[in-house]
Formats: sequence, C-alpha cells, structure tokens
Amino acid sequence: MSERAEAKRVTVLMGGASAEREVSLRSGAAAAKALEEAGYAVALVDVGRDPAALVQFVTESRPDVVFNALHGRFGEDGCVQGVLNLLGLPYTHSGLLASAAAMDKAFSRRLFADAGIPVAAGAVVRRGEPSPLPLPYVVKPLNEGSSVGVYILKAGDNRTPLADWPFESDEVLVEEFVPGRELTVAVMGDRALGVLEITSERGFYDYEAKYAPGGSRHVMPAPLPPEDYAEACRLAVAAHRALGCRGVSRADLRYDDTVVGAKPRLVMLEVNTQPGMTATSLVPEIAAHAGIGFPELVRRMVEEARCDG
Repeated sequence: MSERAEAKRVTVLMGGASAEREVSLRSGAAAAKALEEAGYAVALVDVGRDPAALVQFVTESRPDVVFNALHGRFGEDGCVQGVLNLLGLPYTHSGLLASAAAMDKAFSRRLFADAGIPVAAGAVVRRGEPSPLPLPYVVKPLNEGSSVGVYILKAGDNRTPLADWPFESDEVLVEEFVPGRELTVAVMGDRALGVLEITSERGFYDYEAKYAPGGSRHVMPAPLPPEDYAEACRLAVAAHRALGCRGVSRADLRYDDTVVGAKPRLVMLEVNTQPGMTATSLVPEIAAHAGIGFPELVRRMVEEARCDG
C-alpha cells in the first residue's frame, strides 16, 4: 500500500431513512472494517433525513473520498450523489444520472429494451386499476430496492395488491412472472466478475431471504451451460453501460429453463448501483471467487471514486 493510499481519509455514509436502513448500517460497518484493514483512515456517518446535517457531518470529517454504503431512497436514487457533486467530493459507485435511472424500474426497463437487453413483459399501473397481465404476475414499487414491497400473485390468490397494499406511490410496476432460476452478476468497471445462483426455500428471493441468516443458498459459480453463463455476463455488462454506471454494480436476472426442449431464456430484472456489503451480500462473494478479497474490493472502489460535479 502506498503512502498516499495509507493517508487517504474515507468517510462512509450508512443508515439513511429508507426501508433498507438496517441493511445499510450493516453494509457500512462491514465496508468500514475492510477499509481500515486496507490502510485507510475511516469515519462513519449515520445519515438521516436532514441534508444540512449530512453536509455538516461530511464536511467536518474532511474526506478525500466518500464511500456510499446507503441503500434505497435518498442514498441510491441520485439525491446523495447530487449533494456530493455540489461539495466536489469523489464518491464510490455510480453518479447522479445512472443512480436515478437504475432506481426507477420503469425507466430502466425502457433503457434496457432500447439496448437490446431482454426484459419481462410489464406495465406501470395506477393504484386500483386492474392488472394488464394474467396470473401469475409480479407487483413492484417503482423505486425501492432489496425486494421491499415486491409481491408475486399466483393462480387462486385472492389478494388485490393494486388496491389494498400500502405503496407510497400511486403507481406500481406489474411484470409477468418469469419461472426458473434466480441469477445475479457482479460487474466492476467494464468486466463481469461472475454469475451466482440464488436458491431459497421461501420460493421467492424476498427481503427476508436476502438478509436473514439461512434465508437463501448461494451457488458460485452458477451451474449453467458455458454459453448461457457467458451470455448472463454479457447482459450484465450491457445493462451497466446502458445506465451509465461506474464502479461496482450488480445485475439481477431470471433464467427460465423450465420448458422442455426450448432454449433457456435470460431476462434482466434490475441493476443495483449500491449493492449490499453485508456478511451475506452477493458482490463480495462473487468477487472473492474471482480472487478479489473484501479489503481489496473496497480499496478498488475507493481508488476509482469520482465526482460528477
């Protein structure tokens, strides 16, 4: 480690006020520990709803780089990125525009489709309107992460999520349910680090399956035919580029191999511009399989940090 890297001060933003606050606190604590192991001087900031307080805390910590470990609204949707741009501070992960585009599921779907990346059939529906799709289908908030508020409606299900469930927005995204397997691909820069398969006894990779101990099982590398593994990597990098992401991102896909005799189908679900950094998180696991340990992973993220301002 050079003297320059050893002296670099990194402020870690974590917590926030979104539905993913607890996950962000764990991500921030894990990233801070790894950054200290990598030789950086680290300060932690638990971010609330007050942007003036955020500016004060960040300014007082005098960082060379900000490590953004926030998840969900305000931290992942371009808002914090805009504040850091105004402060002229380099920060990890994607910039304002890519962060906002990726967080808006309806908008990112259009970008993916325009780039030739396959997406599930779907539409934005206002609260109370009937679904334009037959069962089974998936209902998603337009701008939440970590599967917060995501529901699968199957045949015989009597729930009416478009009318009854308390989404903050008046609009939700309705998508066809794509059967098959859950895949995720970590991308660093312009390179896919690998494809991991996620299985869960819950039958759906929801919030609890993602973050509760034992909630899911990870298979790395994903057991796919070589050509499909390569295609999943290609699509993840293409989605990263279509959004204008930088640094590290994680693409979630479905792999439908359920039709006997048919070619398996890969479908892009979303790109996470602020992937989790907890003990059960996917990007560190994929990176480790690629020979990149956690301290080295966060070191690379810090050294590649930029400011859009």
